[in-house]
Amino acid sequence: MGPLVVETLQGKRILLIISGGIAAYKSLDLIRRLKERGASVRSVLTRGGAQFVTPLSVAALSEERVYQDLFSLTDESEMGHIRLSREADLVLVAPASADILAKMAAGLADDLATTTLLATDKPVMVCPAMNVMMWGHAATRANVATIEARGIRRVGPASGDLACGEIGSGRMSEPLDIVAALETHFATSDQPRPLSGRRAIVTSGPTWEAIDPVRYIANRSSGKQGHAIAAALARCGADTVLVSGPTQEPDPVGVHVVRIESAAEMLAACQAALPADIAVCAAAVADWRVARQAGQKLKKTNGGPPNLTLALNPDVLATLSAAGNARPRLVVGFAAETEKVVEHARAKRRKKGCDWIVANDVSAATGTFGGDHNTVHVIDEGGIESWPVLTKQAVAERLAERIAKHLGGLA
Repeated sequence: MGPLVVETLQGKRILLIISGGIAAYKSLDLIRRLKERGASVRSVLTRGGAQFVTPLSVAALSEERVYQDLFSLTDESEMGHIRLSREADLVLVAPASADILAKMAAGLADDLATTTLLATDKPVMVCPAMNVMMWGHAATRANVATIEARGIRRVGPASGDLACGEIGSGRMSEPLDIVAALETHFATSDQPRPLSGRRAIVTSGPTWEAIDPVRYIANRSSGKQGHAIAAALARCGADTVLVSGPTQEPDPVGVHVVRIESAAEMLAACQAALPADIAVCAAAVADWRVARQAGQKLKKTNGGPPNLTLALNPDVLATLSAAGNARPRLVVGFAAETEKVVEHARAKRRKKGCDWIVANDVSAATGTFGGDHNTVHVIDEGGIESWPVLTKQAVAERLAERIAKHLGGLA
């Protein structure tokens, strides 16, 4: 069975709008990545964008003219902004500054970029990039909500170190993440989408179990694997709900994300998402919580640290596996182990009652927690299937393909 979740951009026409911001340098690599995949790229460079990248560099990489001036008679006679906006298959704004997002929300058209956006009848995708305070500002959040309500798709922003020296949300998504979002968008109904009509629930990330209003019990899960699985299932056509604990991973494109903190909240969100055909429990759910959360911050005393009484958390995987008539047709669990990986995973599958267990070694030497690679063993009633070292994206795609094949055999 061939790959099911890889989409091509061959022959697709992208109109790339580069607005002002230091992240504009990423647009050059983005153009190269798109061209590698067979897409053609025309570019509109705003006045602000031209302060960070030159028209010459954009033209050299895209092998197309770069458009800047709304009132150029030559441009208007050869390629009017109406034609420019409508001869593309998709309009991509990367980076999308706070300024251009505000103009899009208000419907302003005071330069070539905004006029093109207002005139287009094609899908629009934005990749925000700005300072963390600007991204979190109520005005920006309202503007983003407004354009998303109109059907404009958003990729990112990601979290991390920002050019201004601060840390937080506001980084433009990486070019390959944007490419993946475009590939998802261009997955059309006449191409194989083996999970169309199916509903999937995926859990991802850690859970935080509060000790007091300040402290919590958590683990080192980054959510990278769970988020990648949700995206892969969506690319296969599944209506996918991602129930995610706190993580810095950007929301996968085409996935409905429900954010939670505790194990109890995760279970409730999963149960609310039923019925489903598929449940993939990739989250690293805390086994225990503090039996009685303190209402105020616990203070140091001369008597030493406080005695914390722990209680068992609800078991999300076991509960979904025993959901009776509401049980998904396929329940997949994850076993993050540090020793006797396969042995412990087999025992977990029997104990939880799930159909498959995906076992991986998360000991410190492997770099699995927070890293980009994973080595897994898929255990089902038929035995063990060991996979080589793969990127977490590749693990997700391979797992989605296996799920699609399995459910196709049950149809």
